[in-house]
Amino acid sequence: MTTALQPPLPSHPLLRLRLAPRGAMPRPIDGAWWPRSYDLLAELPRLLAGLPRAWGHITSVTVNGATWSAVPGRMLVSNQVVRLHRTLTASAAHTIVLLAPGQGRWDLMVVPPNATDEAAERLMAAGADGQAREER
Repeated sequence: MTTALQPPLPSHPLLRLRLAPRGAMPRPIDGAWWPRSYDLLAELPRLLAGLPRAWGHITSVTVNGATWSAVPGRMLVSNQVVRLHRTLTASAAHTIVLLAPGQGRWDLMVVPPNATDEAAERLMAAGADGQAREER
């Protein structure tokens, strides 16, 4: 009997993030993120590690409370405390808001983890164009 060898799974799956180019005009959305689950404790460290250094240290994150699993009020990410907030407003249903004091605020559209590759690609492209609010 022969056994087919499977390639090893990467220990850190690639971050599925696409950012809108920075420009002079503010955009309603700064990019799109396609997490693998709605478990913020598992997903957030990977997201924060993959953000541009120019965004600074993210100290506050707001997510939709009806969509994401329950989260504590704060968590430690790379030896830094990040405050976690949940909202139930309709405008935040498919976004995550990241705040960095003195640096700014970034709104990322969240592509549902169970989205098909085709649907996710379309949404990620819309987020990278900064037009995700119209797209959703």
